[in-house]
Amino acid sequence: MSRAIRAVLFDVGGPLDTETIMDRMIDEQIVESFRSRGVSVSDEQYGEVVAWAIEVFAPRTYDAIIWKIAGLNQDLTDSVIAELYETVPDRNEARGHFELRDGIPELLEKLSNQGLLLGLAANQPSRALENMENNGILKYFRYQEVSGSTGLYKPDPRLLLHSCEGLGVEPQEAIMVGDRIDNDIVPAKMLGMTAIRFVSGRHVEQQPRSWAEAPHVDVYTVEELGAAI
Repeated sequence: MSRAIRAVLFDVGGPLDTETIMDRMIDEQIVESFRSRGVSVSDEQYGEVVAWAIEVFAPRTYDAIIWKIAGLNQDLTDSVIAELYETVPDRNEARGHFELRDGIPELLEKLSNQGLLLGLAANQPSRALENMENNGILKYFRYQEVSGSTGLYKPDPRLLLHSCEGLGVEPQEAIMVGDRIDNDIVPAKMLGMTAIRFVSGRHVEQQPRSWAEAPHVDVYTVEELGAAI
């Protein structure tokens, strides 16, 4: 007999933080970094490489994109990756640190009022918690840890287990909401969780490689997410 749902775990990037501006700025930074090193990257080439990285479930998407464009030149790969991470503060400042998805505060309040326990299951630095606090949504989460504070990173299912333990629930009593098949849906289903994919952002075209990786439901809006939960 299936257990009643008691908790909902959220990824941050995608469902909560749209990351729309951030993704665009990262693309621009990568192309400019290659250009400044004498490597021209067309829009078509860049799009093909992004599609490849998503299709093969590259664990570090942007590192994989850079590696693919650089070919066998490891020094070039390392140099462009280093510059990408050096410019993180500039991008965060430019996008206001957090791109809160419309309707999310209201949904979180509704779920909390229904008695559901809310937790985070996200590959994020610890400062993401401050950004959520500044946007008025951290208060809805009973479990407030991310990879930067636990040292666990998806798709390692232990991150999701840690979140469930923090809420005092079994995985079968929890829903996982994320935007990636590889990082969110796969580990959630391994643990017997209900898996909801919020289809948005960089990984919108990502497809499961088998029926075992398919989400229980795909949603495209906050309204659909609320109905699915």
